Amino acid sequence: MSLCSDCIKGFLHEGTPEGMIEFIGGVRCYVGTPSKEHAKEIAVLFLTDVYGIDPPNGQLLVDEFAQNGFKTIAIDYLNGDPVPYDALNNPDFDYKAWLARHGSEQTRPNIDKVMAALKEDGVTEFFVTGYCFGGRYSFDLAFDKLIKVTAVAHPSLLSIPDDLEKYKDVATAPLLLNCGTLDNQFTVEDQAAADQIIGGGKQFTPNYCRNSFDACGHGFALRGDLSDPKIKAGKEGAFKDTVEFFRKYL
Repeated sequence: MSLCSDCIKGFLHEGTPEGMIEFIGGVRCYVGTPSKEHAKEIAVLFLTDVYGIDPPNGQLLVDEFAQNGFKTIAIDYLNGDPVPYDALNNPDFDYKAWLARHGSEQTRPNIDKVMAALKEDGVTEFFVTGYCFGGRYSFDLAFDKLIKVTAVAHPSLLSIPDDLEKYKDVATAPLLLNCGTLDNQFTVEDQAAADQIIGGGKQFTPNYCRNSFDACGHGFALRGDLSDPKIKAGKEGAFKDTVEFFRKYL
């Protein structure tokens, strides 16, 4: 398992978030709630990259999921200590030291607290969408059989092929992978391995789907350069496909 320099590269997106900061189970979250009638027993857990829940990029995506009928919760599982956004232009930022403070033993408890509190409020089914750093936790929740559906974009910190084999053998949640052809973290070779191991040699099966977005690198679905038409198309395509994948399992 490793991280790459692209894990802290990216662009801020423009827009006005519409959701709210709420504390769920004592954990700070950004919450998008549909304005129309929706399935209140379902919640989407939005697991961010290393920049956490405060940048507009993730908040705007949470809002879009809410606009499509899904109550969506971005969890501050980084304990109020995300990578600062100025690290995008700071070659001296000590990413390894940051990572040492954010292992599973420090970060997973907040996810579990939020899920427990949501269950007390009547949520019975969890869908998960994880980006980069959040992809690791999406797989872990699927391994623990705590979620109904998994959608991951450009995941990091996966052990290949071990985590793919474990997903095939242990997880029951259908899996969507949104991938870029230029991702140097979850590479095209890793993507092919996922097809072979989880998809049985196929890119699309009833419970497995891997989308491939041309000329898109690591981070494209959350912090890509939207002035690049191909990256913009990839970001929008990944979101659209995630919504459609979730709707299959309502």
